[in-house]
Amino acid sequence: MDCRKIQFCDRRTQVDFQQLQALFNLAAFWARDRRPEDLQIAIANSNPVITAWDTNLKAFSHEQRMIGFARATSDGIYRATIWDVVIHPDYQGAGLGRKLVQTVISHPNLSRVERVYLMTTHQQEFYKKIGFESNTSTTMVLHNQPIEDVGLRRETFGERSVESRSTERYHVSENYG
Repeated sequence: MDCRKIQFCDRRTQVDFQQLQALFNLAAFWARDRRPEDLQIAIANSNPVITAWDTNLKAFSHEQRMIGFARATSDGIYRATIWDVVIHPDYQGAGLGRKLVQTVISHPNLSRVERVYLMTTHQQEFYKKIGFESNTSTTMVLHNQPIEDVGLRRETFGERSVESRSTERYHVSENYG
């Protein structure tokens, strides 16, 4: 495969949400049927967001095809998580997935981070080749629920009003009156 016309972009504003949704539906069983409005929220809260584009589609055309995507969230120094790594099936096996992940990791928001995490269901060997290690000791998950599903209760602690849920997550509102 000729990858000379593949370009990587780190501008969130360049994400084509219809192409991204189509790429997820085609190549990412874990992200099928994500809604464009939800993708916009996820991308707005991620940095970096890296897309890969095939610019060699039609002669004398400005059309581009999104063939890869990955994003990350981070505190910038201690921890980061890479999300939603995907390469179009027609482009897999050419080293583009590796380049995509390396582009995310080398971004200034992640390049100094102590630990970078990611979740994968079937691609452990791929990520090990890039330098990731299996980690079974620190990963946990909370399947968050809408607030109305867990029963909100309001408690007052002195001048602080706290809304708590059974998950022990709190929203504190200060009374300054």
